[in-house]
Amino acid sequence: MSRLLACCAVAALALSSPAAADTLREALVSTYRTNPTLNAQREALKSTDANVAIARAGARPQVTGTVGVNRDLTRSGILDTGSPKGPTISGGVDLSVPLFQGGRVKNSIAAAKTRVEAGRATLRAVEGDVFTDAVAAYMDVIRDRAIVELNENQIKVLGTNLEATRDRFEIGDVTRTDVAQSESRLSLQRAQLANVQARLATSEENYRRIIGRSPDALASPPPLPPMPATADEAVRIAVANNPDVIAIVRQAEAAGIDVRTARADRLPTLSGVLSGDYVNRIGGESNGFPRSGTATSIGLNTRIPLYQGGAPAARIRQAQAIEGQFLEQVIGTERLVVANTRSAFATYEAAKRAIQSNDVAVSAASLALEGARAERSVGTRTVIEVLNAEQELLNAQVQLVTARRDAYVAGFQLLNAMGQAEADDLGLDGGPLYDPTGNYRRVAGNINDWSNDPRHVPQSTRTVTPAETPVAGPPAGVATPQR
Repeated sequence: MSRLLACCAVAALALSSPAAADTLREALVSTYRTNPTLNAQREALKSTDANVAIARAGARPQVTGTVGVNRDLTRSGILDTGSPKGPTISGGVDLSVPLFQGGRVKNSIAAAKTRVEAGRATLRAVEGDVFTDAVAAYMDVIRDRAIVELNENQIKVLGTNLEATRDRFEIGDVTRTDVAQSESRLSLQRAQLANVQARLATSEENYRRIIGRSPDALASPPPLPPMPATADEAVRIAVANNPDVIAIVRQAEAAGIDVRTARADRLPTLSGVLSGDYVNRIGGESNGFPRSGTATSIGLNTRIPLYQGGAPAARIRQAQAIEGQFLEQVIGTERLVVANTRSAFATYEAAKRAIQSNDVAVSAASLALEGARAERSVGTRTVIEVLNAEQELLNAQVQLVTARRDAYVAGFQLLNAMGQAEADDLGLDGGPLYDPTGNYRRVAGNINDWSNDPRHVPQSTRTVTPAETPVAGPPAGVATPQR
């Protein structure tokens, strides 16, 4: 399935939705900009980017300086040279250039870069999951508002029926039993309305949690892009594109590189060393001795590990076990993606069939209710039969609304499983998309010890309203809610 098809389908939102209502596109843009789960994952990727600069630092020269002020307290015997006891000031500069590290630095850099690729894939996965949650929250509100409206209408109908039944009871056309049945059905419907109103409140709060604001009037979502014809086709796309699979494969590759890094502990290291020292006697008589002096030296230092108590072998085995763990997790993640893809495909297909069946059921139930009312007027149907027909129509309408929600959410879950539910795929407007490589280009090659970023200011918006805000106000550095 091409990315263009998904983009075009979601782009239809701007044309298919009334201007006064929030659209799914607007909800997803808000989620993309202000969702804390997504923004936190972006910061986690920045942390992973910094590991590349840390690994590269191991291949660069190290410069250290020392400064000291010293005075001899006692000196006797052959150590008493007759020179003044001080004080003396001394300083030195040492330059060490790593020449050979046994492959440790090279492999550490390669592992860090591979983990950056895994982190980018994980960010894609989190983005798709958050968008899927946002779509589900959006559709839940639409479904529950429709169900509340259906139940409110049903209460109006039952109230009218009860009044008519009481009037007919007064003239002896029906019995007290018919009135009681009407009263019972109305009371039950009011209880049902309270339940669906509570579920709507829960859905609206979930919407506020994920999308960052309370839902206003919501427009109908656009059609989903064409889906794969078979579950096998969906699985082929998912196994190739799902970011969870890509992330765990890169993690396994990085763990394999870590094994080579651990093996470097058994190899010698070689460094070039350049040092310079300066000493100056700043007090007392010189007694003919020079007051200051300098010394420079250059050389090669090698470290040859002969025996380390078995630590290198233990670290190698540890790295190999971690690699094995990730290799097993690759299979586990692939299994999960296959299962989720097939489940979403089956749910989507079942919901589409349920929509067709419930469309027929609503039409049939409407016709049956009209017939029951007509037959009741001529005395061939009882009140309870009319009440049952009204309930069957309500049930069919609720099932139709639910099936439409289930089909849309399952379809989007299928897109997510196939790696096609990210901002890039959906063609979201609202400014430039987040570039996960921008921070990497900025920090991965950094050689400045004194560079740093300003303290992070949260990009996510709080959902606490002014009425809900404690007297002390929001925590320091936390953004205020957008209304």
